[in-house]
Amino acid sequence: MSDERVGTVDPREADIRSWPTGRLLSVAARVVEARYHAFLATHGLTHAGLIALHHLREWPRTQRELAVLCRVTDQTMSRTVRHLSRAGYVGRRPDEQDRRRTRVDITPAGAEVLAMVWEAERGSDRLLGVVDDYEGFRRQLVQLITVT
Repeated sequence: MSDERVGTVDPREADIRSWPTGRLLSVAARVVEARYHAFLATHGLTHAGLIALHHLREWPRTQRELAVLCRVTDQTMSRTVRHLSRAGYVGRRPDEQDRRRTRVDITPAGAEVLAMVWEAERGSDRLLGVVDDYEGFRRQLVQLITVT
């Protein structure tokens, strides 16, 4: 009797080139997110922490400003800032104009890890290095996300 099973396809052998583009995009997003998550975790970062550092690179902000910019709740940003602070990537202090608010600023270690992640994103064949035109790819993603 043949060892071949009718109707069973090895996922590694599936011809994904024939899939609809929407499906390809969906799978690519999950694959990249998982790789990125694992990579960031090795540096004590999360996706939320990375985007917070991105928004702190130019100047300090309040936690509320960060939450709005990162499109998360105040509670999520509070946890994210606490995590970044423990990692040494941000500093926190009361706002001088309103002591009820917390000001957050990026530390030298935070700026260093942010630069390292950006460099790895562009140069790693594991993260996004398979992209031929990185800047063009980013423009297309932004356009795809912002189309109304």
